[in-house]
Amino acid sequence: MKKILSRKVAIITGANQGLGFEIAKKYAAAGANLMLCARNEHLLDSALRKVKEYAVDDQVILAQKVDVSNEMDVSSVIESTFNQLGVCHILVNNAGIYGPKGDIEEVDWAEWIKAIEINVYGSVLMCRKLIPRFKQQRYGKVIQLSGGGATNPLPKISAYAVSKAAIVRFAETLAEEVRGSGIDVNAIAPGALNTRMLEEVLIAGPEMVGKEFYERSLKQQESGGASIERAAELALFLASSLSDGITGKLISAAWDNWEEWPKHLSELNKSDVYTLRRIVGRDRNINWGDK
Repeated sequence: MKKILSRKVAIITGANQGLGFEIAKKYAAAGANLMLCARNEHLLDSALRKVKEYAVDDQVILAQKVDVSNEMDVSSVIESTFNQLGVCHILVNNAGIYGPKGDIEEVDWAEWIKAIEINVYGSVLMCRKLIPRFKQQRYGKVIQLSGGGATNPLPKISAYAVSKAAIVRFAETLAEEVRGSGIDVNAIAPGALNTRMLEEVLIAGPEMVGKEFYERSLKQQESGGASIERAAELALFLASSLSDGITGKLISAAWDNWEEWPKHLSELNKSDVYTLRRIVGRDRNINWGDK
């Protein structure tokens, strides 16, 4: 692989399994130095050993146990990254959980709050601590992982749906706050991946997640789901100089022709395409609802 991330440093949260692990391998193969983060230390140690196999001798691949919803943990891993690697150029906010499943009046409230803390507060905390460093060096890439909950209702998985919609709007908002400072902020919709989160839904069953969502998940399992490789490739693209200037977008790994976007930067930056927006009547040929 071409070393398009040579001499770059990335922090990847939720890097011990699933898409975060695939992104870590992709970044290592592309020449990056890495700080891998996750809550499960045993899985993180295993991921660290495997990711190192994709690196060459002069690369540094580190790992640190982190709960992204804990401010002290977040501050610690960022300080460790700068102390040991000297700099940071890329943040991948991948850590996330489904949270409780079931009707909103019946789910465990503490678990619902914890999902918001990890999925939303965790991503915001990581940005909050890193953005001043990115501004100082006038360069940075923030890559936020979204999900189906950002663009569609997910009955019985409300914490996940709420958190994913919130974090996409946060990414769009942050992109505007830092526009012109050399920092790009984007969100990835990776598609329906066959990871531990799919297994979690299938174990929960139709009573907890809803019959329709459960049946879709079964079909996803049978079909193989969306390409995790394609999602990791998009994360690599957004971390590299190839995507410089693309910011404030929600990008589908599977459905968007993102490789061609650098040729259309001016048009992208003048438009609200690939963003969250309200659908009004005129968008659906309804002539009675809008002024």
